[in-house]
Formats: sequence, C-alpha cells, structure tokens
Amino acid sequence: MLSAHGFSAKNPKLISFPKAEILSEHTTRIPFKLIDNLIVIEAELLDKKGNFIIDTGSETLILNKAHFEIHQPYYQKSKQKFGINDRIDNPLEKRLREFMISNLTITNQQSDVIDLSHIEKSKKIHLLGIIGFDILKDYEVFIDMYLNQITLSRVDSKGEKLDSRVYLETIIDTIAFKLKKHTIVVETYINKQKLKFGLDTGAEYNQLNKRISKDVLKYFYPSKRLMLVGASGKKIEVLAGKLYRVKLSDKIYFAPMETMLTNLNQMNEAFGTLLDGVLGYEFFRQQRTIINYKKEKLYFVEFPLNKQ
Repeated sequence: MLSAHGFSAKNPKLISFPKAEILSEHTTRIPFKLIDNLIVIEAELLDKKGNFIIDTGSETLILNKAHFEIHQPYYQKSKQKFGINDRIDNPLEKRLREFMISNLTITNQQSDVIDLSHIEKSKKIHLLGIIGFDILKDYEVFIDMYLNQITLSRVDSKGEKLDSRVYLETIIDTIAFKLKKHTIVVETYINKQKLKFGLDTGAEYNQLNKRISKDVLKYFYPSKRLMLVGASGKKIEVLAGKLYRVKLSDKIYFAPMETMLTNLNQMNEAFGTLLDGVLGYEFFRQQRTIINYKKEKLYFVEFPLNKQ
C-alpha cells in the first residue's frame, strides 16, 4: 500500500508517480514528449518545474547549472565526464536529499552540475537536467515510442522484476548486450560485417565512426551536413545521411536509418572499448525496447498491426 507521499510503508525510499499511471508500488509509467528526437519528461526539482532529458548515454543525473544557484558547498570533480560527441570538463557534484519527477521521489541522489543553457536554447525548452544510468540501472526500462511513454519497473540485484506481471504487450525477441561502465554495447551487423554499437536514447541521430572500414561505409549514403552541439557547447560539422542493411540478428533488422559520420575515438578512449557507432532515436523509433541493466538484456515488444 502506498502512503500519501507515494512511499511504501515497508520501504521509505520506494519510487512512485502519483501524477502518472501507477501500475503497482514497484512499477509506473511516465508520459514523454519528443523534442528534436530527444525523450523529454516533465519534472520538479527543488521547487523548480521544467524538463529532463532521458539519456542512457549519460552516466549520472546532471543538473543544469543555469537554474540551480549554489547555496551549499560543492567540490570540483577531478575526473572528466565524457559524452558521445565531446568531453565535459570539471563538472561540479552535489548530493541531493530529494529528487522528484512527477512526484517520483529518489532520496540521496548524487548529481553533476553543468551549464546546459546551450541545449536549452537550441531545443527551446526549460531544461532542468538529464537523467542517466545512475537512476535507470535499478529498473527494467521500457521505452515505447509507439505510445510515447516510459515504464520503470524496479528489479532486484539479479535483474528480476519485483512485479511478476507488468506488460500486457507481447515480447517477441531478446538479445544480450555488454555493459561497459554505463554504456550499453550491442553486437550489430551492417550487411555481413559484425560491429559494436553503443545504445543511447540521447542520440538524436545514429552515429557511425568515420574511420570505419570501406566495406561498411558503402552502405552509408550521405545527403547533407549538420552542425552538432555537444554537451560542453562545442560545435562540430558532421556528414549525415542514411545507413542501410543494419540488423541485430536474422530476425531483428531495421529500415534505413538517419545516421551521421563522427569521430568516436575520444569516447572509446574514455570507456576502454572500441565502438563502431551509436544507435539512438532511429533504433527506438523502429523497436519498442525494454532495457534490463542487471541481466544485460534487451527485450523487443510487438507493435500493433495498425497504428492509429
């Protein structure tokens, strides 16, 4: 039974969403909106209301320094934060006593504080921050682009859902992935070439390492140039087009996907793994996907025959 504050009497740290659809004390669904192919949920934090981006490519909870005045001691972290496109130098860190997303409450959450005002301006949204791996890892995460909602179901240390029944939808396939630090790495095939791709909800386009072999590049058809703004505000120009013949298995394959050529060397150095590319919005648009971090598995959910 949930209390008036959305906590379980047995577990005062349990998460709930009174304003969203609560399926049980362990599972809830949150509606989201797509802004330039980014998953954005409405949120409330420290008496401020705004938006958070759901980003599996981010390691931590990131707060937008533009909206949070520093009232208590912070310290500068010695390590650097790496994003898909660039490096974020010298983030500040803060431990929050309480964090709320549509009345979801997470206690004792560690966060990085970074100036995200350039993203806020480019997307024309009131952006409070970015929700990453540190929060998502304790849940089975169902990202549903068909219904524009994300379902979070709490799991135990082995990845078993605390709710035995969660989904009405049919799971039609599954694949394993490797977790490299906080990065989901999946074996991906372009035609017959076996590659390693990272899976990132914060990637508006798929990304292909521009130093990849010619046998792969021949399936990339460029059509335009884009100006890309990374998390640190740095701008780079990239070549964009469509990538063909992408599949995860003989049964899980994709229509041509919007993709850009970029240099992934910096990220590969940071995470100690060699990625050939990144799968982002275009992946989730074509596959209703469940992520289980503890089991290191992806599950794929059937689409209805007729989308209204």
